[in-house]
Amino acid sequence: MDKQIKALLKEYHPNQPEFHQAVEEIYKDIADFYHDHQTYRDFKILEQLLEPDRVIRFRVCWENDKHEICVNRGWRVQYHNILGPYKGGLRFTPNLNESVLKFLGFEQCFKNALTNFPIGGGKGGADFNPKGKSNHEIRRFCWAFIEELRKYIDRDVDIPAGDIGVGAREIGYMFGHILELDNKYTGVLTGKGIQFGGSCGREHATGYGCIYFLKEMLKAHDHEFKHKK
Repeated sequence: MDKQIKALLKEYHPNQPEFHQAVEEIYKDIADFYHDHQTYRDFKILEQLLEPDRVIRFRVCWENDKHEICVNRGWRVQYHNILGPYKGGLRFTPNLNESVLKFLGFEQCFKNALTNFPIGGGKGGADFNPKGKSNHEIRRFCWAFIEELRKYIDRDVDIPAGDIGVGAREIGYMFGHILELDNKYTGVLTGKGIQFGGSCGREHATGYGCIYFLKEMLKAHDHEFKHKK
């Protein structure tokens, strides 16, 4: 990797190995193209991409079934919005940290750009472990989480979706609570159930999309999907 890029990562993003790994992997793919275009280097495009627009961290206080107050940490990394509103999932997992979210947000920018849709990249979540929690506890956590996150999102600003530990149930809890608090319908979360205006084909797109893509790739090389292992 370029020495200047390494120095920037070390200075501005210390002790974040997951984020460093993501940058190194992307750099390998774009290095030749980047260095062949002086204009990109003059405007320091890569250096700009290394720094997210903002990293929001907040406290999430919620009550468990034993009536004990629990405290978790929530984040939203709004990485880049040059193409459109920030777009990326939320995940609830106990080993979540800022480095992981910056890694995911950084890659999300490139993935979203490849769709040709006017959307930027972002990622968020909390170090909450939904395993072993009751449905009531998950609901209360989702309510507490979205009460804080809603201050920073909007359909024209940042549109979160589901990810690991955050499915249609969790999105439904959060979206329903936003409706209750704001008393208006906004398309601020994707991955909602159909009753909340979600897409009918979303589950199939997520579940079978990779298979459809693989079939087309095999077809392009005169192979069939059948009997493949």
